[in-house]
Amino acid sequence: MLDDFLIRAALAGVGVALAAAPLGCFVVWRRMAYFGEATAHAAILGVALSLALSLPLVPAVLGAALAMALAVSALSGRGYAMDTLLGVAAHTALAAGLVAVALLADRGAARLDLMAFLFGDILAVNRADLAVIWGGAAVVAGLTAWRWPSLLMSTLNPDLARASGFDPRREELGLTLALAIVVAVAIKVVGVLLIAAMLVIPPAAARPLVRTPEAMAIGAALLGAVSALAGLWVSFLLDTPTGPSIVCVAAGLFLFTTAAGGLRGRV
Repeated sequence: MLDDFLIRAALAGVGVALAAAPLGCFVVWRRMAYFGEATAHAAILGVALSLALSLPLVPAVLGAALAMALAVSALSGRGYAMDTLLGVAAHTALAAGLVAVALLADRGAARLDLMAFLFGDILAVNRADLAVIWGGAAVVAGLTAWRWPSLLMSTLNPDLARASGFDPRREELGLTLALAIVVAVAIKVVGVLLIAAMLVIPPAAARPLVRTPEAMAIGAALLGAVSALAGLWVSFLLDTPTGPSIVCVAAGLFLFTTAAGGLRGRV
């Protein structure tokens, strides 16, 4: 069954959706959308590190994404607004990564398609990639489920979390680690430029339809999986880029659920 490239692509898309969507709920609740984008852009630096040191791609991307997330967390509150700091970090990481990858490729380090890293190449996913994607999804899902009460309380009310014996700073570091894992496993599916969209859009689409945080996480996972499968189908029918097609379907679902939630509120 896995010899069919469309089956592999569908499994990869669903795996990324299941990893990204529940974690994306915390990104939405904490207003960390730009934080996720900065972490994703650092993945290109991980690609350059992989080429320069002949390292496996996923560990190099994971290390770069985690380093970026930790650096931004450490520099926050040092005199700059968070959105300014994230803007500088995100665009600097992307530009430096693209320059480094181009220089390394020109020097014969490797031949690669930058577009595949920027927008994903889900149709080229192989069995090893599937193992990495679903393994990463399992780690993120397990970490999110294990720390759900403390993550939720730290997000909603840090002072109450401290009073209950939870350390909001530690929970933020756990969230940062999970975010870096999602970036590492999603880079081949939707690419660096679209990872943040898969983190934010499915949870935002689920929000008007649910009443509890747990329902929002489940709804986001379902909508993310539907977006992946429907985007793959649209891409196959119309011969369009698959990663952007997935994000466009997710955006369409967001518009639909927002309109449906508005109509329900008027009834």
